[in-house]
Amino acid sequence: MKADDIFEVVKKYMIEEFEIPEENIKIDANLFEDLELDSIDALDMIGMLETEVDVEIDADELKKILTIKDVVDFIVAKLSEKEK
Repeated sequence: MKADDIFEVVKKYMIEEFEIPEENIKIDANLFEDLELDSIDALDMIGMLETEVDVEIDADELKKILTIKDVVDFIVAKLSEKEK
């Protein structure tokens, strides 16, 4: 799964679950400031990603994720680790 694919999964999820307008979901959008997610929303999104792309994310790693790009980069890194 490539970065663009992961971005599309995240974007679709945000549109469907949080009713965020598509034009607001940009790669550099801050999850909390720009998209107004709270910590529970972020946990829900991470749970979906863990299931969707079959990766595990621990709490310490979660603290570093602030933007959509952080989410995408993190998932890409996790998937490349799994392939090794």
